[in-house]
Amino acid sequence: MVERSGSDPLIQIGIAAPTPALRAGLAAMLQSPLLEPVAQAGSLLLLAARQVALDAVVVADETLLLDLDDLDLRELTSAVLVMSEQASVVATLAASGLRGWGVVDADATPETLQAATVAVAQGLVVLPPALAARTARLAQVDVPVADALPQESLTAREQEVLGLLSQGLANKQIARVLQISEHTVKFHISSLYAKLGVASRTEAVSQGVRRGLVSF
Repeated sequence: MVERSGSDPLIQIGIAAPTPALRAGLAAMLQSPLLEPVAQAGSLLLLAARQVALDAVVVADETLLLDLDDLDLRELTSAVLVMSEQASVVATLAASGLRGWGVVDADATPETLQAATVAVAQGLVVLPPALAARTARLAQVDVPVADALPQESLTAREQEVLGLLSQGLANKQIARVLQISEHTVKFHISSLYAKLGVASRTEAVSQGVRRGLVSF
């Protein structure tokens, strides 16, 4: 954070968005007496390459989280706010190990975006009411995920992880096979759990077989 004379420090913000116009728009929305956008890039990897100390990062599109295959978010920042309506993003962020994280609607107002950014930078978890309600429902073991949400497709990497889970491999072994970190393996497992609506490896493999994602 940047110290201001006689006042609270400014929260330094990074912005990850796919187009220059979107990055500029978010920078304008985030500029406030408490927030200072100091770095922008088209991806999280490019943002990390700027080597700027950031208190929080605002991500304009959940697809940019695919960079997590090659990046530990904690090396970039201590807090992330993602603009999305996808419930699977919650599992991804919850598994990230960040001090603060959150999700806001893609059409959030500047006031909402600023308030949520300040909150995650302070170590809080922020969710829109509708998404929080959906997440709470999914956490109840007696409510099948498929009844609450449309089924989401697994990414290619998630399918690889699921296949290795079906072989009984531990996280460390999966990380070695795929040449990624153990932390990234945990992220993929959490994400595929959310998408499959399961809470264990056994259930994930069983659901994968039912969907034709796993064969023996």
